Amino acid sequence: MTKMKLNIFKFALAGGIYVAACLGISTILALLGVPGFGEFTSLLEGFYGFYGYSVSLTGIFVGAFWGFVEGYIHLGIFAWLYNKLTK
Repeated sequence: MTKMKLNIFKFALAGGIYVAACLGISTILALLGVPGFGEFTSLLEGFYGFYGYSVSLTGIFVGAFWGFVEGYIHLGIFAWLYNKLTK
């Protein structure tokens, strides 16, 4: 059985894009009043409010930015750890 390694940079980049899209879309859906997203974005305000996040037009971009940063770091660590464990 061959052991497959993950490309850490590409995995982290994909994760950053994915989480950024999730946070941006969640904020848009909260602005549109879709049920359930108001509660979720209230949690996001608790985490990222200090960094400028709010449920607003600006908050879409701020949330996407911090989502990218978080996704990139966390999934980069995940890929690195996966590669270490598959040795």
